[in-house]
Amino acid sequence: MAQAQPGTAMITGASSGIGAVYAERLARRGYDLILVARNRERLDLLAKRIGNESGRAIQTVVADLGDRNSLALVETKLREDANITLLVNNAGVGTHKPLLDSDADAMTKMIELNVTALTRLTYAAAPQFAARGAGAIINIASIAAITPELLNGVYGGSKAFVLALSQSLHHELADKGVRVQAVLPGATATEFWEIGGLPMENLPKEIVMSASDMVDAALKGFDLGELVTIPSLHAIGAWDQLEAARGALAAQFSNNTPAPRYVVGH
Repeated sequence: MAQAQPGTAMITGASSGIGAVYAERLARRGYDLILVARNRERLDLLAKRIGNESGRAIQTVVADLGDRNSLALVETKLREDANITLLVNNAGVGTHKPLLDSDADAMTKMIELNVTALTRLTYAAAPQFAARGAGAIINIASIAAITPELLNGVYGGSKAFVLALSQSLHHELADKGVRVQAVLPGATATEFWEIGGLPMENLPKEIVMSASDMVDAALKGFDLGELVTIPSLHAIGAWDQLEAARGALAAQFSNNTPAPRYVVGH
């Protein structure tokens, strides 16, 4: 019996780096692709190469997801194309600059891309997947989601949002046949660092993972059914302990009386 085709994967930020590797890997897995990015030349070259290598159908959408009109076109595609079975929310931007050295307008644009665009695309895809009882969303976050002190606070906050959204979506959608995965890369060898103002050459080589290794590890985590995948974390027990502690705390967060340490005169 012929194996069922996995459908079509939409990948944002697909023209280079992590997004381009996802495109290559998913095409090898039998997905047709919809590649979304701003750079038409890079996008067309990638689509042509992957199409020739894999024989899969490749569509390209040139769009700046920080622009609401462009974003709306991609949202419409997600709502109307019933062949889409996987959304990879990879598009994003970051910086290492501290708050006091950062421009508020630039930080707002970061939120528009890292948070608003990702949220709107997720809300365009999730109802369609739930209605069909199948589909998956992969959200590319960052280790900054749980270590916001490492880089710019707005960047860390935006990735913490992505992690929290993914955890909430998993809780809400798992019984409707919709898979959700949050991927938390550490330092990865992409243009992210150069664009953010910190050339990769300034990073210790022992902390930087190749984009290929990162994506391969993330997809292995997806195959294992993980909700949160941290490709560079070897001591997975440490994450399990953190999640167990978070779960134990959850039952204690809401009470009808203040904790004794906050009672006047205590």
